[in-house]
Amino acid sequence: MISSQPSASEITVFAPAKINVILRILDRRPDGFHNLWSIMQTVALEDEVQIRLCADRQDIQLRCDAAQLAADQSNLVYRAATVVLAHARQSIGLDIELRKRIPMGAGLGGGSSDAAATIIGLNRLLQLEWSPAQMADIGQSLGSDVPFFLFAPSAYVAGRGETVQPIVVEGVRWVVLVNPGFGVNTKWAYQELAVTRTAVTPLSTVQQELGRQSRVSWAQLVATAENDFEAPVFATHEKLREIKRSLLDHGAEIALLSGSGATVFGLFADEARARLAQAQFVNENGMKTFVVPTCSGPLVWR
Repeated sequence: MISSQPSASEITVFAPAKINVILRILDRRPDGFHNLWSIMQTVALEDEVQIRLCADRQDIQLRCDAAQLAADQSNLVYRAATVVLAHARQSIGLDIELRKRIPMGAGLGGGSSDAAATIIGLNRLLQLEWSPAQMADIGQSLGSDVPFFLFAPSAYVAGRGETVQPIVVEGVRWVVLVNPGFGVNTKWAYQELAVTRTAVTPLSTVQQELGRQSRVSWAQLVATAENDFEAPVFATHEKLREIKRSLLDHGAEIALLSGSGATVFGLFADEARARLAQAQFVNENGMKTFVVPTCSGPLVWR
């Protein structure tokens, strides 16, 4: 979601979290990375990226309300702004304020979404008229999840994340996000997966068929939902397995690890059931829980 301000020199972009309804980790590529195959879906838990053009200077100043997140050149928002200005061959000052709500290092793609939001915002402010594909080419250099957010809300994602095919997922679901208060290192998760599985399981016939469709139902996705990271991550973090089991016991259609974790999500047909499921985690120390709907439709102005 994008909110434009009255001034043509300022814009606020709302950067949604994502869940992986399916996440398959396939063969290792010659470049050392793995090919993945995923169906990703944005949900209405959003960071805010506010960008203001400053014509009287040429530097980037980033502020962030999360003390544990560096607001310097290592930040994906800062890096995205730098890359956009370089590709656009423009020198202008930027004031950027990042307001975080998505937990960090949680498998929800918050940093990648923030980077995509920055690209989208500058594309509008600077009147670059780049297509989503052009913006995705820029985003690819920043992180494997960034291109997806430029084609959100729903898409098949393959390769390292550079192959994105938007799809329509019919209907809306309510999502309970349960973040345990600790993170899972993505590199570690890949290493654990590599040493604990004996072979790469190919895409199922049903998943291959899904990949040929432009419109799918939640029932189709629920029937084939899985995440290859669950076995190695749950083996070390039993708490995550317990969260999944609890969500299923309280009526979730599916419950899965998102990305490499540590957030576990449950999918519900209605908000009331979702909030009842969320209530069981209220007294858990250190946990963060959210109840949000899935996003639908393209990015819009309001």
